Amino acid sequence: MKRAGNELLQFLGGLAMLVAGLYILSQKVMVSTSFFGYGMMLGRFSVSNGMIMIPFIIGIVWMFASGGSFASKVFTGFGVLIIVVSLIISTNIRLVHMTLYEWIVILVLIFGGAGLLAKILFMNPKAGRGERGGYGEAGGVGEDRRIADERRKLKEIEKEIEQMKKDR
Repeated sequence: MKRAGNELLQFLGGLAMLVAGLYILSQKVMVSTSFFGYGMMLGRFSVSNGMIMIPFIIGIVWMFASGGSFASKVFTGFGVLIIVVSLIISTNIRLVHMTLYEWIVILVLIFGGAGLLAKILFMNPKAGRGERGGYGEAGGVGEDRRIADERRKLKEIEKEIEQMKKDR
């Protein structure tokens, strides 16, 4: 039966691989935005940046004029949501030039590290522990054998005590 390795070392190794892969990937990605130059496309319609701000401005004015009614707060929140969505939509993410070797190393580090982390985080603590038993008092195959041995020894001791009582 295969013995499990040191789970802490596997976890730390997987975490290190994942962090290294994500760091290298972050160095190979260019992020830019076109929010301040082009506006936002909604279907077939192009909405300029000034038009995106109008619901937010109306909501602020309405909130101060009405004393902070619920509807004005919802409208202002809707205006903020439109601004955030337009920023996300106008973000461009590009990979810079890299070799196939670099790309494979990045993928192996990210997905290999994630796989090691998933293996440790989602493993069954009772399975595959062999003679070492489970974690603490939780049993494995070895733990069950020890319990059976202890019960057998306890029965033998009880029989000896009964025999001693009879001999008296």
